[in-house]
Amino acid sequence: MLLRHFGPDEGQSLRSLTKLAKLDFLLRYPMFTDRLLEKRHVNWVLGTEPTDAERVAVESRMIRYKYGPWDDRYYSVLGALCGLGLIGVQRDGATISAFLTDLGRSIAVSLAQTEDWAGTDARAGLLKETFDLSGNALKKLIYAELPDAVDRPHHREI
Repeated sequence: MLLRHFGPDEGQSLRSLTKLAKLDFLLRYPMFTDRLLEKRHVNWVLGTEPTDAERVAVESRMIRYKYGPWDDRYYSVLGALCGLGLIGVQRDGATISAFLTDLGRSIAVSLAQTEDWAGTDARAGLLKETFDLSGNALKKLIYAELPDAVDRPHHREI
């Protein structure tokens, strides 16, 4: 869903794993996103706000990693999606960019229309509207405005 919103036009891509990791963090942990939105006086789009269950769910807590919640899995997940023909990847020096293929876009659009994925898709759209920054800028924003999420040792619960 992130690639659907952050690379919507052919030839565009989500540039850098740092950006992907930070957006993944904001998508997976809406309680942190809620705090960033509040500081910007931005409201959740109706139906995308964290549910009561998300506010107290075990999944709402996270473990501190160096780059993001999947730290060591990004390469294998992107490789699997690429192998299935759902995404393409490009490398520019050390920077990896990912984009949806026609098949990947078709599946993402279909999933976005289902009850199970519509909320995730809408949240990804809100992130695009509000936090379409470079990976480094997102990292700096999260470090500056969510110190409790980053000011602790790696592999500790936040």
